[in-house]
Amino acid sequence: MNPIVAGGGARLVTRHPHLMQNYGRLEINIVRGEGCWLYDESGNAYLDLVAGIAVCALGHAHPRITRAIAEQAATLVHVSNLVHHEPAGTLADRLAELAGFDAVFFCNSGAEANEAAIKLARKHAWRAGERERNVILAAHGSFHGRTLGALSATDNPAYHEGFGPLPGGFAFVDFNDPAALDDAIDERTACFLVEPVQGESGVVPATHAYLAAARRLCDERGALLIFDEVQCGMGRIGRLFAHQVYDIVPDAFTLAKSLANGLPIGALVVRGAAAASLQPGDHGTTFGGSPVPAAAALEHLAIRDVVDLDAHVEVVGGLLRAELLAIARDFPHAFEVPRGTGLMLGLPVRDPYQAKDFVRFALDRGLFINAAGRNTLRFVPPLIISADEVRDAAVRLRLAIAATLAA
Repeated sequence: MNPIVAGGGARLVTRHPHLMQNYGRLEINIVRGEGCWLYDESGNAYLDLVAGIAVCALGHAHPRITRAIAEQAATLVHVSNLVHHEPAGTLADRLAELAGFDAVFFCNSGAEANEAAIKLARKHAWRAGERERNVILAAHGSFHGRTLGALSATDNPAYHEGFGPLPGGFAFVDFNDPAALDDAIDERTACFLVEPVQGESGVVPATHAYLAAARRLCDERGALLIFDEVQCGMGRIGRLFAHQVYDIVPDAFTLAKSLANGLPIGALVVRGAAAASLQPGDHGTTFGGSPVPAAAALEHLAIRDVVDLDAHVEVVGGLLRAELLAIARDFPHAFEVPRGTGLMLGLPVRDPYQAKDFVRFALDRGLFINAAGRNTLRFVPPLIISADEVRDAAVRLRLAIAATLAA
């Protein structure tokens, strides 16, 4: 396969008119994936730097994940949370052990995990007799999901439009401003919900000073500190859990996306007194922790036990960042200095250019990339991407940039 022209052939796109038109899908119909590559129905190959939006950490169709899914599906697919079942219990034990936390609640997505975190924070205060401590504080630029509760904690007016009135009891504070945080956290704050790296707003990392201030202020004023690691967790920025990179321990954190390497699962992981805040009848979900996605997540963790993925992410993440930095230097009129860490990187696009145009031209050169908020190209490839594939991607990206700027 020619590494430059693959993906550039004619594309036949099968359309499904009954799919609700709430997504601006690219004109491509993917039928198969293998490792870091995707293939469309016309046989074109695409080097995938999106990974299902930071989901397929171990790539597409990983044989061990596939086998774990098949074996569990042949044993038990669903039984509900009315009884104990495996492998959800084992997965909860493993996550708690790896994090040093006390309890795990399973659901089906990142938004649901953040909904659970919001309810946990308020119930924790309520059980402590602090009925006025019910404000969920989030950061400007945040994205925590699209359900009404998670959306209320999301600072993006475009996502709010037409869905009001949203639930009350939410407030926002400037991101990476410890002084503003000092002013915002008070006796009414149930929790500060924050992403260690803001993903949807354009890959913006929190500073260590900001998160350290958050930990200190929450401790001093009785609020919970909750990290949204839905996108930046599970090894994406160089450690299994994002808070381990910062060496700051929250009271709870949320996971989803890559936990089961492509199957729907979310998790709220809690420590300390807050771990007992949700009691029978307080919260639940029919499918949360179902055996098949839990089995996939367990196998994902088992693979990490024998593969030094963190060291690999450091090496290839550094290489990808260097390639993006070189591109920013070579095209200073089009790009700013890249942001992010590990394999969660963003390349800010200068006006008047639009990130989505580079995405379209990249697709024609066999490269699948993504545009995120603040006019940014976001790079969240499978964590198993090789150094050669990173270099290949950089060549394709440069060709796409040249074509976009010439258009």
